[in-house]
Amino acid sequence: MENTKTEQKGGISSKDLSTNEKAQYYDMIVFCHLRWQFVYQRPQHIISRLSKNLKILFIEEPVGFSPEEEYTAIVNEITPQLHILQPKVQHINDITKLLPTYVSNSEVSIGWFYSAAFSPLLATNLFDTVIYDCMDELSLFKGAPQELIDQEKYLMSKADIVFTGGKSLYESKKLMHDAAYCFPSSVDEAHFAQALNGIAVPEDIATIQSPIVGYYGVIDERIDLELLRSCAEKSPEVSFVMIGPLAKIQDHELPRSKNIHYLGMKSYEELPGYLKAFDIAMMPFALNDATKFISPTKTLEYMAAGKPIISTKIKDVVRDYSECVYLIETADEFCDAITKATSEPLKTKEYREILLNTSWDATVAKMSSLIKTSTTI
Repeated sequence: MENTKTEQKGGISSKDLSTNEKAQYYDMIVFCHLRWQFVYQRPQHIISRLSKNLKILFIEEPVGFSPEEEYTAIVNEITPQLHILQPKVQHINDITKLLPTYVSNSEVSIGWFYSAAFSPLLATNLFDTVIYDCMDELSLFKGAPQELIDQEKYLMSKADIVFTGGKSLYESKKLMHDAAYCFPSSVDEAHFAQALNGIAVPEDIATIQSPIVGYYGVIDERIDLELLRSCAEKSPEVSFVMIGPLAKIQDHELPRSKNIHYLGMKSYEELPGYLKAFDIAMMPFALNDATKFISPTKTLEYMAAGKPIISTKIKDVVRDYSECVYLIETADEFCDAITKATSEPLKTKEYREILLNTSWDATVAKMSSLIKTSTTI
């Protein structure tokens, strides 16, 4: 009998379906290296919208398990159209042994990949159409296995369509595939514009001294921790707030100072309240292999919240937003930008023009149109 217990994680309701072993029909299976209940970003925005018209099974990387649980899975229902499967297997390749238990159709119209690590599953010949939505150059991330490069070549050779999460990624991938399309990460403007209205500021940031220069997102090897430490030292009157989970770095590696505040991970629903408390939004990214091709989603979210933005010189940020974002290289430039951002008028006109030309709804509609040329759905 189906377990109807409902969980609330990150503001998203989900119903545990793990005890329901009856396989279901799916229009699309998604393979993703990111957990659905982790930071709400590109996969969640796109797949949740696609699930309005398609029934989707979203498969994550394997989770830990006891010996008797091997070859089972945790399945959660986000909506009746969108289910999340966490496989209890030793290796990604072993996921193929689970699919008949949870997927009733012998052929699935769409296989959607966010990571080439799942590419061995293509040997099942399960999918009519294969899509690779390349949101990051994962092979350049800390700890990435060398085999990921070969796996991506294989995935690209099998993919019918390749989407990229930014212009730099597109320029790289279009050399490898004839049907590559650039779809930079977009924004749910109405959600983040709540920061402009009368919503409450959360208690854990309400007591922090202004001016607040804030960041939210994953805190990992992409963040220039030395830049953050130096800026905090040079501007003791400024509060630097970091919101988000740690990944691939340890707590002891974080710079510590009275004016640096780590508030932990917050849900997508909570972010506008924290943005409201920011006086300035920052993107203190290091310029390294892991950031070579990124196109930060938060740039547009900061704009929708009406916040001045300071960023290091990430290629896609420089290319697309140099007229309205304070671009810096050093701690001294960062401190000067804080002074300017607190005294100069916001680039409201430039923000509005940028935001009018993008939305997740429009992005997914364009993707869907391309998909329809390759599938009968």
